[in-house]
Amino acid sequence: MNRREFLKMGGMSMMALVLGGCGLSSLAGQPSSSAEADGAGTSSSSSSAGAVAAGSKTLVVYYSATGRTERVAKVIAKERQADIMKLVPNPDYTEADLDYNDKSSRVSREHDDASLREKIQLQKAVPDNWASYDTVFIGYPIWWAIAAWPVDAFVKANDFTGKNVVTFATAYSSPLGNSGKLLAEMAGGKGNWQDGTCFTGSLSDAKVVEWVRSLSAAK
Repeated sequence: MNRREFLKMGGMSMMALVLGGCGLSSLAGQPSSSAEADGAGTSSSSSSAGAVAAGSKTLVVYYSATGRTERVAKVIAKERQADIMKLVPNPDYTEADLDYNDKSSRVSREHDDASLREKIQLQKAVPDNWASYDTVFIGYPIWWAIAAWPVDAFVKANDFTGKNVVTFATAYSSPLGNSGKLLAEMAGGKGNWQDGTCFTGSLSDAKVVEWVRSLSAAK
């Protein structure tokens, strides 16, 4: 199966195999046949994400395998007038690497053997002027019900002390789940971590903007 076919598969075959009901089809966040065509569904694991301080210096960090998470990240960065940083694995994933139907593919092997995820490196893991940021948005596709693991390398490489961190994700149909909480644990409990939302189905820039503004308005 090539990558295009993989992205169209949805989570059907993986639903029976993966806890949390999230297949690697969530990597792309491709819309299901029942998704609304004119908007992005959002699934928030917390009804009160907490305020993002107005006027703070913000960084949007993201990993994107297919471009969907990148699109959301760019909308957030524009709305927040934030700096932006794309996480690029070294080596990066190829089309063959992302074929979850192939049990010998990179993502399949990394899923089955957590020790392989520990070896993932990024072309750049520490942002320039890291200490200057008060707020950090971290975005990722959902892989097997958790954050795409290249994000782990970023979290482990940085000290989040004193930072307000908001997670967001894209997925086929899965919620944010415990993905943000697991990243907070990887950060050693440092920083103020807030569960954001998971954008599912058809993406809408307006929905992303609405969500970002809701964070600023939260009490």
